[in-house]
Amino acid sequence: MSIPFRLIARFALALFALLLPAVVARPATAAPEETTITEVAPGVFFRKAQTEPVFTGCNQGFVVFRDFVLIIDANFPGQAENVIASIRERTDKPIKFVFDTHYHGDHADGNMQYVKLGATVVAQERSQPLFQSKGADGFEGAKKNRASEYGALSYEIPSLYFSHKLVFDDGDQRVELLFLGHAHTAGDAVAWLPKHGILFTGDACVNGAFNYTGDANTESWIAVLGAMEDLGVKTLCPGHGEMGGAEILANQKRWFLELRGAVKAGIDKGLSLEAIKETFDVPFYKEWTGKESKAQTENIEHVFKELSSPGKPLGLKSRLHRHPHPHPSQPVVGTVGSKR
Repeated sequence: MSIPFRLIARFALALFALLLPAVVARPATAAPEETTITEVAPGVFFRKAQTEPVFTGCNQGFVVFRDFVLIIDANFPGQAENVIASIRERTDKPIKFVFDTHYHGDHADGNMQYVKLGATVVAQERSQPLFQSKGADGFEGAKKNRASEYGALSYEIPSLYFSHKLVFDDGDQRVELLFLGHAHTAGDAVAWLPKHGILFTGDACVNGAFNYTGDANTESWIAVLGAMEDLGVKTLCPGHGEMGGAEILANQKRWFLELRGAVKAGIDKGLSLEAIKETFDVPFYKEWTGKESKAQTENIEHVFKELSSPGKPLGLKSRLHRHPHPHPSQPVVGTVGSKR
């Protein structure tokens, strides 16, 4: 007697869920009402943004090299001004580089505040058309909706792009900007500090109910999270939410696996999107974020569209590019400053 493939697939998914890492509860020190700055390692800072009751923007990082400062994510224009002031309290070294992890406004709309100081804005090359289209449109919308903050400011897109890896290394600090594949957006990249085991992820990994999937490929995103786990992360600085360890990667990946599994199960039963949303329940999500999984309608709708789309789904091999070493043709800032 043959067993239907669909039953085998469901059994395999259920078995895999049992083998997933245990959920790590939300940190007792969570402070969504506060913006805090933590020195994670000598000269390496994590700025955790306030998200409640007012969402102020993204988390950021800044790394103090011997002769300059590298900022990870620009944030909104107003927040960028605050970040510059915070950096000036700690060092008078010039801000020479800003790395936008992706094009979204809460991560990149403040670019002009750094450019006017002489900084170069860096991003992954697949994000360039997104900056030029969706990013520019979003900025114009913000000028109308947030006129007091955006005012007469002009949109500033990155001027330096890399393909798979860009390295800043002055002998003391080393920051590797890595493209691991299509995740939150097609042009996501992360900042890896191998000497310290610190990873700044942008929104390719968040810690809490912050996922937006409108630009995502969740199948590839799961593989990208696996690639991040392979780095050997000790400290993870997410795009939103509290800092933690590698367990944040496991929680983020588990959400997408269970989200896709639950939506697929509904599709296999012939349920409509509305019926799936009505019955949707992933208990793990509330344990992780404190929010009901059923309320994540944008995520559910996006995955339903991914799994229901006619034709061949987006494949990992075509979307995921993992290069542990730079390609010869891609730009690399190998040594910034002089080594002792």
